[in-house]
Amino acid sequence: MVCYYSHLFHWIRTKIVFIQGSIFSAIGSGINAVISAIAGVIMAIVGAITTVIVTIFDVIVDILCCRCFGSRRSGMRTGRRRRGGAY
Repeated sequence: MVCYYSHLFHWIRTKIVFIQGSIFSAIGSGINAVISAIAGVIMAIVGAITTVIVTIFDVIVDILCCRCFGSRRSGMRTGRRRRGGAY
């Protein structure tokens, strides 16, 4: 009879440890999922901010380049030639 109870106690203890492991594993998986979701949102926000900053920088550079080189390029596009050039 003592052997039966010790076997039963061992079986119950094994099941309790298994259930505790499963509970802690589920809690850990839930925490991991929440942290991954927060990291994904932060990465999306940083990506959007970076895209906006790069776009603004590109627009500023385009405006500066048009002011610096606009007159020479517009003359070349319309087909006007410089004076004194024999072609």
